Amino acid sequence: MKKILFGVLGFCLACNSSQKTVLETEEKPIVSKEIDVTKIASSITEAELKEHLYIYASDAFEGRETGQPGQKKASDYIKKEYKKLGIPAAKKDGDYFQEVPLSLKKVPEGILSYKDIKYPVGNHILTFNSSNGNYESIAYVGYGIEEGQYSDYSTIDVKGKIVLVKSGEPQNTDGNYILSGSKEKSIWSNMSESLGKRIKIAKDNGAVGILYYDPANFSRFKSRFNYMKQNNSGRMEVKETNEDNFISLYVDGHLAKVLLPEIEKEHTPTIINNPISLQIESANNELTSENVVAVLKGSEKPEEYVIISSHLDHIGITANGDINNGADDDGSGTVALLEIAEAFKKASDAGRGPKRSIVFLHVTGEEKGLLGSQYYADIEPIFPLKNTVANLNIDMIGRIDPKRKGDRNYLYLIGSDKLSKDLHILSENVNKKYTNIEFDYKYNDENDPNRFYYRSDHYNFAKNNIPIIFYFNGTHDDYHKPTDTPDKINYDLLENRTRLIFYTAWEIANRDQRIIVDTAK
Repeated sequence: MKKILFGVLGFCLACNSSQKTVLETEEKPIVSKEIDVTKIASSITEAELKEHLYIYASDAFEGRETGQPGQKKASDYIKKEYKKLGIPAAKKDGDYFQEVPLSLKKVPEGILSYKDIKYPVGNHILTFNSSNGNYESIAYVGYGIEEGQYSDYSTIDVKGKIVLVKSGEPQNTDGNYILSGSKEKSIWSNMSESLGKRIKIAKDNGAVGILYYDPANFSRFKSRFNYMKQNNSGRMEVKETNEDNFISLYVDGHLAKVLLPEIEKEHTPTIINNPISLQIESANNELTSENVVAVLKGSEKPEEYVIISSHLDHIGITANGDINNGADDDGSGTVALLEIAEAFKKASDAGRGPKRSIVFLHVTGEEKGLLGSQYYADIEPIFPLKNTVANLNIDMIGRIDPKRKGDRNYLYLIGSDKLSKDLHILSENVNKKYTNIEFDYKYNDENDPNRFYYRSDHYNFAKNNIPIIFYFNGTHDDYHKPTDTPDKINYDLLENRTRLIFYTAWEIANRDQRIIVDTAK
């Protein structure tokens, strides 16, 4: 699992998913097939999971850091396993690898000049990309929102300009939020979801860059910036082939009020007729990694797809040479996915394969910012997203959360109800019928301070209105440490949890109607 999700401009992830509390379960018949699915699921065993994991989370894979030799070994291992199973590659050319071009950007250096004052990057202004140019004016667009009848861009031309935008959302004089029509905040007050939307709107209106003022989060991002600078580390991101060179800058209260003294109270868009100059450079190193993708074609609805995902990478080797083996994170998800694939292949070989196609997606770069799933969902989907029925994402399912009280046979579920009541009900009923795991929805709360909903690969499908379930055992003392080793995995729990995910995918793939999406945004 990615340790920190930070929403600095230019590398935040946008999300359009709705947020709700977990819904009560309604009785709904489980689809039955002319096969004993429990016999198929019995092929998922502790012994095989353990055998895979002791190889996959061994020192030979060097912590599987994205783009490094150990990660390449991990990709090769997964590819060979699918070849053994006889499950073909997802790509038409027969290649199991979906190449993901990446760029490692060092912390930039340079200055922003305004009214003859120079502001060095890292002081009152933060950015993680090169930004160069001279601009005659700045366009202030208030909250930078466009939704329904409301638009902060309707009275101002921002083409070719940098826009100044502040966080939050508009309120009426009675204190109600205009967009929700009540005291309840909307998605525009959620930084993780709204920042990318603001950037997109600015681009769509012809802006060339954005200066974003968010007083609640500037110190958080400055800490991240300082850490990267002190450790001479870079920020990895997907290298798009058609980069638009959009400028993304993050300003603190001092600089925001230099640009517009009344920014806190002033909401009316206006042109700030003072020139601004940027001379900011960042050294970039390019590298490649790969997703590993296999597919088992459906027997009746082959053009509809159920994607089961896990991430194949981890965080590599520490400065003192210790290897972070990542047995739980996400070795457990990786081996679970291999076992699920084997179970589906056994059903197919018995002439009872799934009606819908099953995509087995092992993504790279999760620890670097959900990069492999971002590439698949946003840049190069191998199968159309409109035909993707659901995503079941597995990230850490082999351990027990020491902070949790209760039955050890539990699993945290996140996101099952956020886009589809139908999926949530199916998930609950599958569990009651087959596995009887205690589902814990603690981290499904939209106010969860850990923000796990935004921190694994399902997020890139959810933001595209694809229903998801994120399966997770919670963190533990060995999380992101060299001590996350295969001897600490609870293999009986890993077996039962893996079978649950198989059963859930089985039901999604074999029901007559595809999963219903409640609200598409």
